[in-house]
Amino acid sequence: MNFKTRPLTTVDITGPGFWGTPSTDTSCSSLNISCLGSRWVSGEEGGCFPRQRPELSTMVNIQTDTVVPDHIVWSLFNTLFFNTCCLGFVAFAYSVKSRVRKMVGDVIGAQSYASTAKCLNIWAVVLGIIMTIGLIVLLVLVLPGVIQTVMHNRGF
Repeated sequence: MNFKTRPLTTVDITGPGFWGTPSTDTSCSSLNISCLGSRWVSGEEGGCFPRQRPELSTMVNIQTDTVVPDHIVWSLFNTLFFNTCCLGFVAFAYSVKSRVRKMVGDVIGAQSYASTAKCLNIWAVVLGIIMTIGLIVLLVLVLPGVIQTVMHNRGF
């Protein structure tokens, strides 16, 4: 910002300006002010001018809404379809706790519960996929042998 300075308007208590009309006397002598003080600077044309202050700025960063994912939909999916060792159900419980903490305003607690729910969901999906693949392999490799053994023992 560019500040323009102008002479200080003073009221002379000895002259006509005492009763409310400002005097245009720009000298510091009428007020007996020393222009060498910290707040005033003497001008080129004479007179006292207020010292310019350096520009100061402060930036305040306010976050209005903190987004904390609670992974509740993922946990519900894992509870219904990949509930290996009850990990999906436990993840759902932590997701609900995360949502409650978020509603209360405890962002750090909500992030902690959400992180635990995310980890449990990942393990539930991985273990669920491994068990599904294992079941398919078991059915493909073992079931024909069992069927053949049963048919051979019955005399088909």
